[in-house]
Amino acid sequence: MNAIADRATHVMRFAASEKTARRVSDLLFEQLDPEYAAVSAFEGANGWLVEVYLSHEPDRAHLTALVRDASADGEMPALTFEQVDAKDWVSASLTGLAPVRVGRFVVHGAHDRAKVKPNQIGIEIEAALAFGTGHHGTTQGCLAAIERAIKSRPPRRMLDLGTGTGVLAIAAARALKRRVVAGEIDPVAVAATIANARLNGAGNLVHAVHADGVRHGAIRAGARYDFVLANILLGPLKRLARPVRRLLAPRATVVLSGLMPEQANATRAVWCVEGLVLRRRQTIDNWVTLTLQRPARPRRSHERQRPGGVARPGR
Repeated sequence: MNAIADRATHVMRFAASEKTARRVSDLLFEQLDPEYAAVSAFEGANGWLVEVYLSHEPDRAHLTALVRDASADGEMPALTFEQVDAKDWVSASLTGLAPVRVGRFVVHGAHDRAKVKPNQIGIEIEAALAFGTGHHGTTQGCLAAIERAIKSRPPRRMLDLGTGTGVLAIAAARALKRRVVAGEIDPVAVAATIANARLNGAGNLVHAVHADGVRHGAIRAGARYDFVLANILLGPLKRLARPVRRLLAPRATVVLSGLMPEQANATRAVWCVEGLVLRRRQTIDNWVTLTLQRPARPRRSHERQRPGGVARPGR
């Protein structure tokens, strides 16, 4: 990532309503390759601003389409593109971000290390990493789900799929002092997770692996999981339902995020077909987090799913 900061960069900027700024920045966080892009959204003197810094000439049509798709209430901001001088633009884009607090968890940059209280669990993310900083609703929803799980039925075997910078894996590992297997398809993110786990005193608890879905020996060896996190996108979440179900222990909890409201029901339906039951739906900044549970006993062939995900005997 440091090599990117030494090269000339490009920036896309636009002003928008808070709702659109949050929705678009969240989508860009998820869609753009973190090796080449950094995204920030913040409130300025005259409203909300979004800035996207890139290490190469952007595909303007693609970025425009992403902004249009995620904008709220038919709003389409006016986009500006320019080339800027080389500098440490990733650090600059994150320096102004305030810590994110969810229950006992506080996700922060190095500049806010002193703000973490003794009774809180601080998770520090290096400013050189422009993704997975905890500032969008998907990560916050998953952190809240971890907090609830700890209070109700603390898990023993945990899996984090699409771990990104490792925020969720680190949070679960530190809160429970237990091992978490963290899978990620992007090798840059795997390296980031390893570095962040060490930085946060969880290097011996977070086992990060380069994996496509659950196709890795370390992931399969860790089954049967009683707590699974998957903060990714609609397509992978639907494809993972059956492979993940095979790795679950009875009464296991599965937390899914990275979903827009209109995608949540389709995702829930796929997982309910695999026998899981919806326990909670939470929306933060227009992003949905679903918490599902595998029943204590498998669903028998004469039972079928109700629309809400609860099994009942067939007639």
